Amino acid sequence: MISLFALSTLPSLMAFAFVSSITPGPNNLMLMASGANFGYRRTLPHMMGVAIGFTAMVALVGLGLMQLFDAFPVLHRVLTVASVAYLLWLAWKIANAAPPDTVSATTRPFTFLQAAAFQWVNPKAWTMALTAITLYAADRSLAAIILIALTFGAVNLPCISTWVLMGTQIRRLLSSRTRLRVFNGAMALLLVGSLVPTLMT
Repeated sequence: MISLFALSTLPSLMAFAFVSSITPGPNNLMLMASGANFGYRRTLPHMMGVAIGFTAMVALVGLGLMQLFDAFPVLHRVLTVASVAYLLWLAWKIANAAPPDTVSATTRPFTFLQAAAFQWVNPKAWTMALTAITLYAADRSLAAIILIALTFGAVNLPCISTWVLMGTQIRRLLSSRTRLRVFNGAMALLLVGSLVPTLMT
C-alpha cells in the first residue's frame, strides 16, 4: 500500500517530474531534431521509447541499481565517461544529418528499442532517476518506487511530445538545405552543451 507520506509528496513529485522532463536535455533536443528532420509520425517510436524506457529505468534504479552505485562508485564514473563519448558521437551524427529529400537507407529516426536503450547512457536521465528515488523513495519501498515510475511515465510523455511538435513546426522553416544544416548544427552544439552539468560533477 502506498504510504501517506508518498501520497503527500505526490504534488511535489509531479512538479519535479514536469520541470525535469520539459527542460532541455539530450532526449528533448534529439526529439526536436528528429521532429524537424523526419516529422511527428516517424518520430513516434523514438518518443514512446523515451517515455517507456525512462519509466522502466526509474523503477530498476529504485529496485537495486542505486545500491550498486553506492557499493561501487567507480561504476558511476565509467558510465559517465561512456555516456559522454556516445553523446558526442550522436551530436556529430545530428550535425551531419542529410536533408530529408536525400535521406539514405541508413538514415532514419531512432527506433523504439534504440530510444529505450539510450536512457541508460543519458546523463540527464540518470540524474533525474537517482534524484527522484533519493528524494521521494528514501525507504526504497516498492510502492513508493512504483508511484515515482508511474508519475514520471504520465508526466514525461506530454512533455517530450511538445518538443517533437516544436521540431515539426520548425521543419516548415527548414525548406532550404542551408537552413537545415544550420539547425542541425545548432542542435548538435546544444546537445554537447547539455553535457556541461555532467562534466562539472
